[in-house]
Amino acid sequence: MRLILFSILTICSLASRGQTTWSLSWSEEFSGSTLNTETWNYDIGTGNWGWGNNELQYYTNSPQNLYLENGIAHFVAKQQTFGTSNYTSARINSSGKFNFSYGRLEARIKLPMGQGLWPAFWALGQNINQVGWPSCGEIDIMEHVNNNDYINGTLHWDQNGHQYNGSTISFDPDTFHQYMIEWDESKIQWYLDGILFKTLSITSNNMGAFHQPFFIILNVAVGGLWPGSPDNTTVFPAEMQVDYIRYYEKNTVSTSEIHSKDATIIAHDGKVNYQLPATVYCFYSVYNITGQLMSENQNLSNTGEIDLSHLEKGIHIIQFKDPESGWTIRKKICI
Repeated sequence: MRLILFSILTICSLASRGQTTWSLSWSEEFSGSTLNTETWNYDIGTGNWGWGNNELQYYTNSPQNLYLENGIAHFVAKQQTFGTSNYTSARINSSGKFNFSYGRLEARIKLPMGQGLWPAFWALGQNINQVGWPSCGEIDIMEHVNNNDYINGTLHWDQNGHQYNGSTISFDPDTFHQYMIEWDESKIQWYLDGILFKTLSITSNNMGAFHQPFFIILNVAVGGLWPGSPDNTTVFPAEMQVDYIRYYEKNTVSTSEIHSKDATIIAHDGKVNYQLPATVYCFYSVYNITGQLMSENQNLSNTGEIDLSHLEKGIHIIQFKDPESGWTIRKKICI
């Protein structure tokens, strides 16, 4: 199957008290003959100022620039005139169709090399249309430019202006590699083929963007502020090949009982019992696994019960937030 559906009921029943497991929640195996547009959107055109980076390509939905073959998605950058652009390529995103927050996201990818090439596997906050960039947050799981013998993993956010932090790790460009992040309430970690090379804390108030749903992007840019333009050494067509993308959720107790120094949250029988710090004034929001807002309330006491029995059974994300202090706790629950 092209898409492994959410194993929601299985996830809820597998975890037992005190255990931690990773469960495959979603997968794109690129096993069909055409891109699954129930999951993916094509980005088309040159964007605003070259997609914000002065890039040179025109993104198309043509099979010349993106095609599936033998379970591999081929993103092809070509040197060809299209409108006012001298290059074409492909970029897809899962906005509004598949969103994720926390968990493990990985992809197996083979990258092109060449001056002016900029392939990437990354994610943006689903609220980008409401708050803009960089306030929405950006997670670059993997970026590669030119002929570098290393890849980059980076976070971007807003803190009185654009801020970023990241790191690099060497790799062999001639083969497929697994690029992965593990993301929880306190940190994001980057891995290459299972080797940890970067950990960043997201606990400070100015990192609130990284406690919201994100969507996935895959693309091959040509030119731009970072790599510069292609030259006479750059070989076209240039391909990024993607074998799969897989998202796993980290599960703890079957009753979705969560205790921390800040709060206690227990979900059972369609209801959530909570106890929050006495010093915060909170409201709650509940999202389904795709990031869609399902329920919210702005007038909460610090201890109480929330009836969510009207929601579809399965995994949801509940967030309690104090808008004044910025105190936030966000947990996955099984309803």
